[in-house]
Amino acid sequence: MGVFWLALAAFAIGTEAFVIAGLLPVISEDLQISAAATGQFVTAYALAYALGSPILAVAFNNFDRRHVLTLALSGFIAANLLAIASTSFPLLLASRVLMAMGAALCTPTALGVAVALASPERRGRAVALVTSGITVATVIGVPLGTMVGNQFGWRATFVMVAALGAVALAGVLYGVPRGLPNSTATLGERLAVARHPGVLYALATTVLWAIGGFTVFTYLAIPLQGLGFNAADISLALLIFGSAAAIGNMLGGTLADRFGPLPTAAVGLAGMATALVLLSLALKSTTPDHTRYVVLLLVFGWAIAGWAFYPAQIASIVRIDPRTSVIALSLNASTMYLGFALGGAAGGIVLSILGPTDLGWVGGSSVAASLAVLLFRGRQERLKPYKIAG
Repeated sequence: MGVFWLALAAFAIGTEAFVIAGLLPVISEDLQISAAATGQFVTAYALAYALGSPILAVAFNNFDRRHVLTLALSGFIAANLLAIASTSFPLLLASRVLMAMGAALCTPTALGVAVALASPERRGRAVALVTSGITVATVIGVPLGTMVGNQFGWRATFVMVAALGAVALAGVLYGVPRGLPNSTATLGERLAVARHPGVLYALATTVLWAIGGFTVFTYLAIPLQGLGFNAADISLALLIFGSAAAIGNMLGGTLADRFGPLPTAAVGLAGMATALVLLSLALKSTTPDHTRYVVLLLVFGWAIAGWAFYPAQIASIVRIDPRTSVIALSLNASTMYLGFALGGAAGGIVLSILGPTDLGWVGGSSVAASLAVLLFRGRQERLKPYKIAG
């Protein structure tokens, strides 16, 4: 039962991380700031998560896991309450940074606790249940949070997330025992794994993929509004994206087992890059009546392809050296959030200099660069295979 509360915490955190994309227009209007400036709430959150996760993991290495989860969720909830009270850009930005720090401490701790709570034959399922909280957040949490925010004001979304976090915290206090074993890697161990050439190529692939996706996703509501989408339509578009992402995640894992991680990852990146470039082309060259349906179809294809890449990428990282895969995957998660931050910043620059119809081809170019790194990594592995631990 304890693992369920960890999954609920992951659901709240996943909703928080991605829901700003759907609320961007209403926050921008309420705080009277530009869409590009509003997008920096995503950048700040993702950057704080990327930098905070390894630092906080090391800092709280010797603390009881239950206490760490309690602290992380309490901070996350308090930051959401601060967001509710925010009336200015700096205060809301500070609340987003604090949310990210709570999330950065909670998520990897929750995964470690799930492993500790489960019997050896159920550990894979326990980890999958926790991570499914984030997947379900993209399907349910983000569209629901967008709908609530547009219907009752954007602060209502933070009330919803704070309430979810509070329920998860109560569950952790009730269902997670004290004295669980800790397996957090030291900073030195993390740096040693990061220097492995295969891991370096993989991290570069992940960061370019994340930059490409969030250059567009952060500001997706802006071109949608230009096509006449209202709040309900934007929620529907995010529901389509989240549903396709969940399908892509399952499909990517299945195809990686059958055809291999690198070929599956390559196909996913190629499909995602194509969909993003076509998204820009559709926004620039077709009439609004026809573009609405084309854009939704491309959003669906982008999400399936982009999230089919991710489980294949995870599988390929594990194969580099199974002995250090936990550390490598932790580094990959931090790198992913770094990419989200850079993507949010890049999208803001595109909006300021070019326009919303240019987001797709800029994001697609980054994904194409990710594909190039992946193919180069595959070529290096064929020429000089890495020594995999037995």
